[in-house]
Amino acid sequence: MEHLGYLFAAYSIIFAVIFLYVLFIWRRQAALDAELRSLEARMASLDQASVPADSTEPRSDI
Repeated sequence: MEHLGYLFAAYSIIFAVIFLYVLFIWRRQAALDAELRSLEARMASLDQASVPADSTEPRSDI
């Protein structure tokens, strides 16, 4: 029982490392989600810009 302090310190360090890793992964996922939403909005705006304004009329060249 004399090494109980070392055991507690080791478990505390391991817990802190795991907690920091989970925090890092969580923040990285949030950043990736934001980037994905930004890219999806950009693609949607590019798709709308590439569609002609009179696309509801039938094409005569077919």
